[in-house]
Amino acid sequence: MKTFGYGRVSTGQQTTENQRLELEQAGYLIETGFWFADDGISGKVSASQRPAFIKLKEQIRSGETLVVSKLDRLGRDAIDVLQTVKELGAKGVKVIVHQLGNTDLTSPAGKLLLMMLSAVAEMERDLLVERTQAGLARAKAEGKILGRPPKTNKIQRTEIISKLQIGVSVSAVAREYAVSRASIIGIRDNDQNNV
Repeated sequence: MKTFGYGRVSTGQQTTENQRLELEQAGYLIETGFWFADDGISGKVSASQRPAFIKLKEQIRSGETLVVSKLDRLGRDAIDVLQTVKELGAKGVKVIVHQLGNTDLTSPAGKLLLMMLSAVAEMERDLLVERTQAGLARAKAEGKILGRPPKTNKIQRTEIISKLQIGVSVSAVAREYAVSRASIIGIRDNDQNNV
């Protein structure tokens, strides 16, 4: 039975070769034609949408093994990883993550390990969202203006309001100030809300 290897990197400047070497140095023999790599594919893309991973799943058979260097190579989040491992396990494929030792994630012990890691990852994401929201709330309370800085200054916004009030079209004003129509409409709407 063959051992398949899979690697993924987010940008074209990176290479999956380090992941392949890491697996080979750990003793996994991955023959030519059994290494699959998605280069320049963000981790946000689910495994089922990655071209090389799709080819790998088409070729791998029951009794064969898939080896990856790290857990995040298998999917974009805990749910995606669980789904990928479950799908491969149902096909009779062993899934080994070198970072986690020699445990087959499709075995009962591997499934338990995967569930615990998924729970921790989910908690970390929730905490990150919580910290981000707290930081935004603190910044607002301190009077900081959030978001992209305006393309126009206060004097220009006053001029824009005046021109709109005398009947100059939104498009004409947008061209004159080299901003989008949406920016002009936002300035107009903000002025009307402050009245």
